[in-house]
Amino acid sequence: MSPDPDATDKGLTFTEAARRAQIVQAAIDTIAEVGFARASLSRIGARIGISKGLIGYHFAGKDDLISHVVREVIRQGMGYMHPRILAQASTGAGFLRAYIESNLAFMRDHRNYMVAIVEIARGGLTADGQQRFYGDADVDDAAYILEQHLARYQSQGDLRPDFDPQVMAVAIRAAIDAVPRLLAHDPDLDIDSYATEIATLFHLATRIQP
Repeated sequence: MSPDPDATDKGLTFTEAARRAQIVQAAIDTIAEVGFARASLSRIGARIGISKGLIGYHFAGKDDLISHVVREVIRQGMGYMHPRILAQASTGAGFLRAYIESNLAFMRDHRNYMVAIVEIARGGLTADGQQRFYGDADVDDAAYILEQHLARYQSQGDLRPDFDPQVMAVAIRAAIDAVPRLLAHDPDLDIDSYATEIATLFHLATRIQP
């Protein structure tokens, strides 16, 4: 994992940023391997041969580290998907297929990231059973952004005009966001076939009828 390019803007040296990136990657792999509850700072540090105290120098406890994990997964996902989506964004059909397939290709190529996110969602509860909020974005944000894109292509006459973009966006995100949990239970899940089926399903649901 390369250091976050914004890290040096936060007063970190390149060496510090690289160490933080190494710790975040170790946290992702440890959570994916042993689960959220068992992924102690000591276990995460042992994975890369450093002490719990050194992790404490870079992060203010486990919650802070997990927040960075979630942000890193989002950052990596954005960097992976955006160029693939932009390359096909000249048409609504191209955008939608690229959006679905790039989301799922990222999950295929970063299985540990996805399993870790599932484990964080399952285990990241407060004492009263409420879900902790670790990230800067959530599923609602993703669905809203997708909704805006679908509405724009509709207004351009490039997608079927009579579907509700909010409903369609929520349905698309639900189909995509089911995959991390499937991956956590089935490491041999054929994501490419899943992506093809989902992309075709929503292409048929949104295309302008001949």
